[in-house]
Amino acid sequence: MPPLSRPPRETRALFRSPGAALPTRHAALLERCVERRLRGPAQVLSGHHNTNHVLRLGLLPAVLVGAVPFARLKYRVPRETVEVVPRIWPREWDVLRVVCRFLPEVPRCLAVLGDNHSLHVYRGGTVLSDRGPHGRIGEGLMRQFAAFFARTAGIPAAELPPLPGDWPADGDSDGFLRRLVRFTEERVHRPHRPRFGTLFDAVGIPEDAMARFLRGLHPLTPRPFALLHTDVHRANVVVRRNRIAVIDWELALFGDPLHDLATHLVRMGYDKEEQARMTALWAEAMTRAGRAELTAALHDDLGAYLAFEYAQSVYPDVLRAALTLPPHATADDFHAAAHRIGHALSRAREPLRLVDVPPEPHLIDALRHWHDAQHNPATPR
Repeated sequence: MPPLSRPPRETRALFRSPGAALPTRHAALLERCVERRLRGPAQVLSGHHNTNHVLRLGLLPAVLVGAVPFARLKYRVPRETVEVVPRIWPREWDVLRVVCRFLPEVPRCLAVLGDNHSLHVYRGGTVLSDRGPHGRIGEGLMRQFAAFFARTAGIPAAELPPLPGDWPADGDSDGFLRRLVRFTEERVHRPHRPRFGTLFDAVGIPEDAMARFLRGLHPLTPRPFALLHTDVHRANVVVRRNRIAVIDWELALFGDPLHDLATHLVRMGYDKEEQARMTALWAEAMTRAGRAELTAALHDDLGAYLAFEYAQSVYPDVLRAALTLPPHATADDFHAAAHRIGHALSRAREPLRLVDVPPEPHLIDALRHWHDAQHNPATPR
């Protein structure tokens, strides 16, 4: 039997550089194959930032990107969405090229199509949020999360894409948190005030909310910076054979690791006991990995990051609650949106120094007035 011929050199290179730009003719072929697959039935997974189409490619397009023919792949299409957190690396695949070398369980980017569409390996398994959006996850998974954070913090900074020129210097934890606060004020609150300002005011968010937060902020202890995922919650975790893989790295940052821990503690919905246990496991994992310096002043400074997470989330929660109301919203729609806003305000009450949280009927009334002004601007008020 004659030996199998080797693939052309141009194609072999793609196996060595997943996510690399395809030659023009190969990219055109792959785009046509993807378009044909998208016309048929396909599983669609939507998040805040991307719409993901799960599809299978035939032999030739799979070979072009170094994938197993007919295996499931994920085609990511960015969505127009409310920008509520900083993005220092606009192209997720630049981060994934580095991450996947050190965290092999993270699905690789195989190819970039057009300006910002991308094709990724599909990670099979169960999304943790499908197991249950709330409730305890158990000691075993918490230990895996702690190990994940330690492994991520160990990715060499020199391997990462370039940082913005004005990004806080490595170790400037105080400057890092203040940069996040400034982003919330300048890129989230102020740009949305013309459309949502009356709603912000009506539900009780003070116009100087971020200034109030800063007044209560103590100087932070310097800690070395590391790669941060910043969005490790149940919907971004796939479990297969009881092992986790953290997906969706588009919001990755380089900064104080306590920020990554704080967003995880809040967005996972841990109770107080679980938060304390996860924090202890995180510190143990960092110490075992030889990164004990990242735990400096842990119990003094973690509270500042938790308070910021609660404070800044009032804006995305109000924006998303309002924007999810359909044109002909029902009483149930307003009730659900008001409940979401009330929950966010209750968590932010202390860091924003709110005197009180409006009752739900008041929140519903505020949403109705805003909604009417958006969809019936000529209606007499």
